[in-house]
Amino acid sequence: MGACVLLLAACGSNVKLDEVPVQDRSGTAVSPLQSGSAAGGTAGGAGAGAVTGVEVGSNASAQPASLERLVYFDYDSFVIRPEFAASLEANARYLNANTSRRVALEGHTDERGGREYNLALGQKRAEAVRRALGLLGVSDNQMEAVSFGEEKPAMTGLDEASFAKNRRVELTYR
Repeated sequence: MGACVLLLAACGSNVKLDEVPVQDRSGTAVSPLQSGSAAGGTAGGAGAGAVTGVEVGSNASAQPASLERLVYFDYDSFVIRPEFAASLEANARYLNANTSRRVALEGHTDERGGREYNLALGQKRAEAVRRALGLLGVSDNQMEAVSFGEEKPAMTGLDEASFAKNRRVELTYR
């Protein structure tokens, strides 16, 4: 029992978290919160510890509303169908005009096939979209191809319509 108390006491810290100076991104020191400030429960109060609101519409990582961000594939295929060429061209124009934006190309499959096979197929689909966007001038450092295989289905069901919706690459902007 005494050993447990000594062990827990040794794991303790004497650093006072409410007295540690914080650096903001501009590199200037920010004073620690004082008792009675916004952290003390004065909701919406002004001062050193006040919380400022964030506009939801101004989120830089929001998905572009006007762009189609899904590319569907045939069964057991990673060939981009011609009907998605215009969508990929629009996404490429957006990325070329907004070089600070990044996009995750998330490859998905239906649930048919083994786990490893589906992860590999999802990766091939994501890489196919990455290559297509690259040919349209998008920089490699703006894109990341990842595979989720069958792990994140868009639709549940064991019919062809559900399978078809799950065979996709989603373009997720960051």
